[in-house]
Amino acid sequence: MDKSNLNIDKINWNFDNTYSKLPKNFLSETLPVSVKSPKLKILNYNLSKKLNLSLADLNNEDLAQLFSGNLLPKGSKSISQAYAGHQFGHFTMLGDGRAVLMGEHISKKNERFDIQFKGSGKTPFSRNGDGRAALGPMLREYIISEAMHNLNIPTTRSLAVVKTGENVIRENTLPGAILTRVASSHIRVGTFQYIAAKQNIKELRALFDYTINRHYPIIKQSKNQPLDLLKTLMDKQTDLVINWMRIGFIHGVMNTDNMTISGETIDYGPCAFMDIYDPKTVFSSIDQMGRYAYCNQPIITKWNLARFAECLIPLIDANQNKAIELATELINSFEKKYEEKWLEMMRNKLGFIGKTEKDRSLILDLLTLMHQKKMDYTNTFCHLMNLEIQKDTIYEDNDFQIWKKRWRERLSTNERPEEHIKLMRSVNPLVIPRNHKVEEALNEANQDNLEATIKLLKILSTPYNGQKDIIEYQLPSFSNKKYQTFCGT
Repeated sequence: MDKSNLNIDKINWNFDNTYSKLPKNFLSETLPVSVKSPKLKILNYNLSKKLNLSLADLNNEDLAQLFSGNLLPKGSKSISQAYAGHQFGHFTMLGDGRAVLMGEHISKKNERFDIQFKGSGKTPFSRNGDGRAALGPMLREYIISEAMHNLNIPTTRSLAVVKTGENVIRENTLPGAILTRVASSHIRVGTFQYIAAKQNIKELRALFDYTINRHYPIIKQSKNQPLDLLKTLMDKQTDLVINWMRIGFIHGVMNTDNMTISGETIDYGPCAFMDIYDPKTVFSSIDQMGRYAYCNQPIITKWNLARFAECLIPLIDANQNKAIELATELINSFEKKYEEKWLEMMRNKLGFIGKTEKDRSLILDLLTLMHQKKMDYTNTFCHLMNLEIQKDTIYEDNDFQIWKKRWRERLSTNERPEEHIKLMRSVNPLVIPRNHKVEEALNEANQDNLEATIKLLKILSTPYNGQKDIIEYQLPSFSNKKYQTFCGT
């Protein structure tokens, strides 16, 4: 064994690869395809500490070999996972086309984490793709996923990005890269869809039992475990999407294969953050009809949950009609639950403690004003917290001033009036990953300069507390050019 291998074995990986023990229809044993000259671009030391990994003895060359997949850690068992998905409403049998799961790492706190390489080469599920990823999209996922984590939103995380030393061909020739993604698991609604489509009840039950054991063991005590899993996922996804709405995040590709059973945000391809408030905002270049627009994210969440419910029908009850009735009743409760939680979230954003009958109209009137007056979503709430980003005459508008008077009157009804600012500052970020700042960082990174990326990550590490001299990161783009994002495949 050479020195590099020896050092890598001392990293403290603690793999326990349970998913690979599922039936063969669920996966394919797949090795990452080696790359010529990997170079470490960025490493998340904070996350590595959470994982209890010892990286101090590894130099950048060793780290590059490790996080490119050229050297496989002891105990890993790399697989590509099978799954399906409704992509823009159309059902397709899919799978990891450019990713391999290295294994499940167990931390000292007995937490289980999937360690996955994204962009690691062709797999049996590549569907004529090259299995590779470009540096820009992988760094984008690193930046946005870490920003989401710091915004207190459930998400997969990013451990490392390695430049492969090889080019990938998209519309242009781009530098290739591999992202190391960390997740509670990669079990998706689409995973259940894949097995359900095979019409193998035994394997569907195996996946269900595995999911319960891994994520929701408390459900074992339930009288109807499948129905409770559906309810649990509905609650998880409702909370998740409301958090997206809270910060103006637009996922961009809410296909069923991008809805995790764990309730984590996954896949940061054509995602972006809203500047000027417009509920119909779409950034994805492939979303021509606005299916995944900001305002449609709750609707699509319900639609995706309905697809999950369809998979569980054979497990909910032996009587299919009864199973459909039970699942339908639960799915139809989504709107009411979402509305309640959304109102609670908006009350928090506006500093309302307790509830009044006029809250909803006050909230909707503000959003209407913000849309009509083309107000910045994030900075409007900063203004209401007396944290002026810069002098803007838009906040002197007569209609807005009339609304502010009504808002202050509502604040006066709080049981603890002095606490509204504290509440607002806990949910309203002072800084978000502004799209133009992300693009600036990525453009420089493509020229082998990560200075802007490192600075942006530092700014985004404390989104609710702020830092000195960050106004350029708080302002929206002044460009009139429509911002577009791309999936990267």
